[in-house]
Amino acid sequence: MIKNLIFDWSGTLANDLGSVLHATNATLEHFGKPALTEEAFRECFRLPFTEFYEEVLPGIELSELQRLYRCHFPDEWEVPLLEHAREMLEYGAATGRRMVLLSSAPLEHFQRQAGSLGVLGFFERVACGVIDKRSELVLLLAAMEMRPEETIFVGDMRHDIEAARAAGVMSVAVATGYESVSKLLTVDPDVLLRDLQAMPRMLGGWKAGAEMLPVATVGALIRDAEGRFLMIRTHKWSHRWGIPGGKIQRGESCEEALRREVREETGLELGKVVFVMVQDCIEPPEFLRSAHFLLLNYVVECVGACPEVSLNEEAQEFVWVTLEEGIAMDLNQPTRVLLEECVKRGMVGE
Repeated sequence: MIKNLIFDWSGTLANDLGSVLHATNATLEHFGKPALTEEAFRECFRLPFTEFYEEVLPGIELSELQRLYRCHFPDEWEVPLLEHAREMLEYGAATGRRMVLLSSAPLEHFQRQAGSLGVLGFFERVACGVIDKRSELVLLLAAMEMRPEETIFVGDMRHDIEAARAAGVMSVAVATGYESVSKLLTVDPDVLLRDLQAMPRMLGGWKAGAEMLPVATVGALIRDAEGRFLMIRTHKWSHRWGIPGGKIQRGESCEEALRREVREETGLELGKVVFVMVQDCIEPPEFLRSAHFLLLNYVVECVGACPEVSLNEEAQEFVWVTLEEGIAMDLNQPTRVLLEECVKRGMVGE
């Protein structure tokens, strides 16, 4: 059974060819080289991208090439998801698969694009800026304790297929990106798909049963030294206000997961942690996709008299509120249930 889905980003889930070509041509022109047409770029571009640049700009330091590429990458250009990409990610989440992103794209580009598209939350782990995926994929499987025979790597280039073969995982090539079908066939992928539409059917379809397991998550109602509570607004919950939290990773205790998720999402360190309740959250209408969560909820104290919140890309804004102000906010339902339970049990107060 396939339990782990590892995806490339560019050309596999997102259509960023226009932005990549623009940044590449600007880099070439900086050194007096002619710009490439889209057809010429598709013909000569390859991974690892160091080999491509050694051919078109020999002798230039990689650090300088990366600086120029980032400088010229058009942040204002929209990078859409490819057709069927969102459905594939929703399928993976609904059927309990672990999903990871492995890409040569710079991390800041992926985070900005995936954040605006609302798909960051699908990935348990993100590895970006990878030059050689062949070695990186092997290390990734070991670090995440993923068995190769239970894993698929999905990509749009020959290098992706070679990386899958080096790691002993199934390779799925999609003809939606940077290389043609004829090029992909030269490295003999295990599966070649026109796009991602057929992947759910290939993996067993949208059937109920053992595959569709609930996802265990943790969340914290965080209180500061003045008795105020932290609320954050996220696109994942239809832009309603809620509490920070996320999935429990393999090998973590619930409290370890809580402290990690809060640190990643807000930059806060937690002090005393008090368990409150478990919520069944089955197909929440406010959430961005089909889901079944087991929500382990806590009340916690944050460390420091004047805690400084630093949100990651998953949240849009935050606010510290009194209990009365929090109850009056446009909260997502699980947060409202938690707050009301805390009030009922006398665990919070003005």
